Amino acid sequence: MQRVYCFVGDGYVYCCMTILAVALIFVVLFMVFISTVLLVIGPVMLLQPHRRTRDYYKRFTSILHPSDLGLRHEELSLKTAEGLNLHCWLIRADGPARGTVIFLHGVSECVIVGLPIAKRLHDAGFHVFLYDSRRHGDSEGRFCTYGFYEKHDTTTVINALLARTDLDVGKIGLLGSSMGAAVAIQVAALDSRVASVVAESGFATLRTVYDEYQKRIIKVPWHYLRNIVIKRSEQIAHFKASAVSPLEAVRDVHGPIFFLHGTTDNLIKASYTKRVYANANEPKELWLIEGARHNDMAVVGGEEYFNRIVEFFERTLA
Repeated sequence: MQRVYCFVGDGYVYCCMTILAVALIFVVLFMVFISTVLLVIGPVMLLQPHRRTRDYYKRFTSILHPSDLGLRHEELSLKTAEGLNLHCWLIRADGPARGTVIFLHGVSECVIVGLPIAKRLHDAGFHVFLYDSRRHGDSEGRFCTYGFYEKHDTTTVINALLARTDLDVGKIGLLGSSMGAAVAIQVAALDSRVASVVAESGFATLRTVYDEYQKRIIKVPWHYLRNIVIKRSEQIAHFKASAVSPLEAVRDVHGPIFFLHGTTDNLIKASYTKRVYANANEPKELWLIEGARHNDMAVVGGEEYFNRIVEFFERTLA
């Protein structure tokens, strides 16, 4: 061990490089501790988001069911390719439908959040289909994969709708919010039966949005920690995180897309939607709602928010 002598006044203070060694050991132990904790809780946070059901939403709203808006509906269950039951609501148009819109909610949310826009679309003459994504609401499933498997669930919904002999489906549009926007783009890239998409507050890639999530929750910016969590999550849920990329998937979408995002979104940056929009094919539209955050787009956007979504589907599903 190298010794360091420092002259102080009339005496000598004996200093040792042990101080530096202790500091380095502390840093290493801290990194090992953080890595171990993330290896355990990181995949749980990513793959098993909290389920929000009726009990959660009744603290904030009295609109918890289609009947609360005077909407007649059919409650049904559909099975995914793996046999998971998806909880669904079908709200029929009162007369001949102008098309069918499938609503895809965000992470931790459920069908309840789609009721206000479902009411507007129904009144405009559309069938509206809402369902709880796997591992959300009243649907089954252990893991959320942000579109890797969920995009196939939406295809299952489309198959079920088109197989019905009692329903004139017409053209099909997807309306996705947050995670639902990312799923909608991934579905449209694979399924040509999707005529148009509204993508609200979506992310660009799963890896980049998890970086933001990690920094916000545990205040640690290191990418190697993200890679630990992603790798372990892939092993647990048997999926490929790099494949969850609306940024790339949107290149294969050839129908109209309407992008919306709040300029002050504190959960998913508006710049992500700008990047996806830049990669999208024509025809495409972008509306950045000034002052809107992640969960108040309809409040800040007001009537214009509802009107522009309805008008977009009126044009693209006609």
